[in-house]
Amino acid sequence: QVQLVESGGGLVQAGGSLRLSCRASGSYVSINAMGWYRQAPGKQRELVALMTSDGFTNYADSVRGRFTVSRDNAQNTVDLQMTTLKPEDTAVYYCYWDVERRHGDFYTEDDYWGQGTQVTVSS
Repeated sequence: QVQLVESGGGLVQAGGSLRLSCRASGSYVSINAMGWYRQAPGKQRELVALMTSDGFTNYADSVRGRFTVSRDNAQNTVDLQMTTLKPEDTAVYYCYWDVERRHGDFYTEDDYWGQGTQVTVSS
């Protein structure tokens, strides 16, 4: 199993910045991708930013240029730096990891989610 613990959410005024961090612990062989999703009230969960194992990044159009995803392999963390925040960025943000795990002689690709952290941007 892999456990993900998020931190850094909170309340900020429009135009402000926040940094989210997600630390992973547990057993896995390798990481396929890691990143962040969000879910606003009454809406489906959506991709915010994703980074693959080779460093390729993908951002939602609504956040490109304002948000930056980064990873620290030594610390087993993935961060999301959010700048120029807007009220429409208000949501619960979820950390996501896609990893390879070994089970004896075979391997599986498993997805893990954090518990979510609230980000509220006031106008």
